[in-house]
Amino acid sequence: MNDFIKQEYFGNTVEHYLIALGIMVIGVLFVRLIRKGILNQIKKWTSRTETKLDDYIVRGIEKFGLPILNFFIIYSGVKYLDFPENTDKMIGNVAVIVITYYAIQMLSSFVRLTLEALTSQQEGGQEKLKQLNGIMLILNGVLWGLGLLFIFDNLGYDVTAIVAGLGIGGIAIALAAQSILGDLFNYFVIFFDRPFEIGDFITIDDKKGVVEYIGIKTTRVKSIGGEQLVFSNSDLTNSRIHNFKRMERRRVVFSVGVIYQTPTHLLEKIPSILKNIVESNPAVTFDRAHFQKLGSFSLDYEVVYFIENSDYVQYMDIQQKMNLEIFKTFASEGIEFAYPTQTLFVSK
Repeated sequence: MNDFIKQEYFGNTVEHYLIALGIMVIGVLFVRLIRKGILNQIKKWTSRTETKLDDYIVRGIEKFGLPILNFFIIYSGVKYLDFPENTDKMIGNVAVIVITYYAIQMLSSFVRLTLEALTSQQEGGQEKLKQLNGIMLILNGVLWGLGLLFIFDNLGYDVTAIVAGLGIGGIAIALAAQSILGDLFNYFVIFFDRPFEIGDFITIDDKKGVVEYIGIKTTRVKSIGGEQLVFSNSDLTNSRIHNFKRMERRRVVFSVGVIYQTPTHLLEKIPSILKNIVESNPAVTFDRAHFQKLGSFSLDYEVVYFIENSDYVQYMDIQQKMNLEIFKTFASEGIEFAYPTQTLFVSK
């Protein structure tokens, strides 16, 4: 038996092969013990906590930490053996590639889970989660670029020359695609600064509609007429945007005009009539009613009130009810509405 384990194959004895195999088997069994015993207990404990951060950490350890640990165990067993220089170098290169791959995957997953946790806590966070794909596409591109540079550096390539080449190429690309890069950076501005979100009703110049989609280069808005409006992100961030979704209360101003022949005692009574009509609606807050000006063909009164709601349909229902009540009350008081008229004086 002693002679058998001392026999040498490919530069290693049977004893060395058995020790390497033992390292791998014991290590893998130890990792399975951690997964089945300790990690499952930790998962039960974190599921009872209020924060989600510990759940993400445990999920990351299970998804990436344990595979990396298994690889280190196998790598340690293989490194226990003696191999030719070329084979040993190839094993080292494989180790660098595998470790870099899992490290990038783990970092990418951690960044995404962190952004999801922060975004979901915001108002309208579930809609905003759809925008994370664009951000993660860019971040993954950066991470994989850095990972490839790290791999090339460990494989013996001249990374300085590669970076210099990429720098010159990057300048050329940036000059050729200034508008695209501008839209890309403005996408980050929209995502983090949140001037509007999916589902918001916005106005840009004379265009109005509901935000349907926010992309890396363009944002799409469903107009009132039903057609889809497509804006570049740069146009939106450079424009004055009215976001009606953020309106907590609506200020309403409307005017009423009566004829010049209206008696003075009725002119004095009209502001209180308008005030009573507005205050009769419990959904609004009266602000003021004044005899505003002497118009070209009418005596104009201005009324201001607030609706404690941003719903446009509710506003129109309330205004319609007030208009009908004003019409009925003026008719009963003998007050006539003004309309454009002309008086001709004919000389005899």
